[in-house]
Amino acid sequence: MPMIANIYERIENKKADYLHYGFSDSENSALKTFFDLAQEFDSLEDLYLLAVAVPKSFFGLDARLYMINPKTDELKLVVSTREGDVSLQEKPPEHIQPRNNTYITGDHVLILTLRGKRQHIDQLPFKTRANVLGILEIFPFENRTVSEQFFFEKYANRLGFNIHNRFIAQKNFEHLKFIRSLVADIEHNIIVPNMIYKLYLRNLKNTISKGVIIESLMEDCLADGKPDPESLCKVMSEIADVNRNLMTEYENIEKHYKNMSMFLETLLRRSHFDQGRLTLRTRPCNINKEIVQPQLDRFLDRLKDVGIIIDDRFSGIPDEDVISVVDIGLMSQVYANLFSNALKYTEPVITDSGQFQKHMAYGRLTLPDYFGEGMDGIKYNVFTTGPHIPEEERDRIFDDEFRGSNSSASQGTGHGLAFIKNIIEIHSGVVGYEATHNGNNFYFILPATRATAKQ
Repeated sequence: MPMIANIYERIENKKADYLHYGFSDSENSALKTFFDLAQEFDSLEDLYLLAVAVPKSFFGLDARLYMINPKTDELKLVVSTREGDVSLQEKPPEHIQPRNNTYITGDHVLILTLRGKRQHIDQLPFKTRANVLGILEIFPFENRTVSEQFFFEKYANRLGFNIHNRFIAQKNFEHLKFIRSLVADIEHNIIVPNMIYKLYLRNLKNTISKGVIIESLMEDCLADGKPDPESLCKVMSEIADVNRNLMTEYENIEKHYKNMSMFLETLLRRSHFDQGRLTLRTRPCNINKEIVQPQLDRFLDRLKDVGIIIDDRFSGIPDEDVISVVDIGLMSQVYANLFSNALKYTEPVITDSGQFQKHMAYGRLTLPDYFGEGMDGIKYNVFTTGPHIPEEERDRIFDDEFRGSNSSASQGTGHGLAFIKNIIEIHSGVVGYEATHNGNNFYFILPATRATAKQ
């Protein structure tokens, strides 16, 4: 058993190391306390607090902890035992920087560089320089022995490895959470909409059955050798009708196939799984022509079948002047969700003209300087008639799995609006809801780029 022999060897080496270290009882207790409580506390924030609390509790020494900010790759203060001496999220002073060796500053501050595990450094959810995760300051560190400094070097070493493991555990947790969310996205935007294939196939089967009947009629018509012109015309008319229906169903199936293929390609990208989040493949596009209209075409017949009158309010801004840089596949699913919700939740109202109508409108509005000076926002809206969402529910409608009180009679998972929020936010946009006259307006705002179309 060569593997367990290696373990025994490492244990004996560690026993010898600890005899050589000669840690005091307080130092041994400090390490044991750190290890025990590091297993008890789940969050990184609690681990950071523990890192500075142990030196304070056992040795009366203050401590500050600077950690790498994953978004900026810069060291920022995350916790200190001295409240108010330095603002959190501040960078360390210029004279305090990561080094290969431990050092003491002129104002008696012990500086310890925290590093991750070299062999697993590529598993971290961010990039590091020379495996550096952070800096631990211990102070005031004057009139201290070499053995005391050595103890804190070992403490920093254990702290760095624990933080490294916690980063990886958190990354794995977030990755699993993302995969569960992605499965919900696939169910909501792929599996459920794909059930419409049953309708298309049933229509196709009915049309084929009609063709079989026509075949029998044609045989009867030709049985006497001299077909009756009137009967023949009737048969030809029926054949033409069958062919039209076959072409219609073919176009429906082809359109749905292309759309589902785009959705599958978008949701099943390898980069999503590698990075544990939705990744974008963006390009400039005209949202109305390339996204809204194709999705509306999919829902148009069903919206009309339930009596929903559709109003196109894409006006006031020429199409060729509005270009947004977006992921077409993901944004197409945003509109698919909005139109699907319109199909389920639009209710009739008495209009200003006194008519009883179900109504849906979609449009856009320019918001000058919405994202800063010279950076316009384009507000895209989908409005439907019906009672307003209760005020107490409005702050939660974009939360995952939340279903409003008006949705109990309709099938759904409560995932659609959460999906929309996620997609818009990774496009650097915002989502919102407005209770408007006669109904509800769901909207999102994206950065816009002005351009002149080439004729």
